[in-house]
Amino acid sequence: MKRIALISDTHGSLPEPAIATLGRVDEIWHAGDIGDPALLERIPEKPVHRIVYGNIDGAELRQRFEEELFFTVEGVDVLMLHIGGKPPGYAAGVKARIKKLQPNIFVCGHSHICKVVHDKELDCLYLNPGALGNQGFHRVKTLLTFELDGKIKNLNVIEFGKRGQL
Repeated sequence: MKRIALISDTHGSLPEPAIATLGRVDEIWHAGDIGDPALLERIPEKPVHRIVYGNIDGAELRQRFEEELFFTVEGVDVLMLHIGGKPPGYAAGVKARIKKLQPNIFVCGHSHICKVVHDKELDCLYLNPGALGNQGFHRVKTLLTFELDGKIKNLNVIEFGKRGQL
């Protein structure tokens, strides 16, 4: 069993209380729009960080990370990228990628809207953790935590106050 924290859209900002939450998991996944590369120094060290770059990320982050990741954790196949849209209105080309790779979980960010839904058509769980940073139109900073053990378990949305507050 692996405990996962899923974050996105930090835009260079990481709420101090979120650091404690990130310290209690086995893996941290970041679904893009990191913002400032220095932010990564504030994320607790883990054996595995899975990170994709987002549309606001500059050349340094684009050289360090991929635009898309496909990986398996505890028997669960995961596809992660930053701009994914949402079921049933996925971004251009995303639905075809999901159909081709057939992940159990599809992870994206970009919308700043925390959303978890099972896409029945694609038989895939859609996860968007919302935004953890202070930039954007979201009202509340959020992340997701869950466990993987052949399937997803104990999924939680954790809120860290209103956007713009420390």
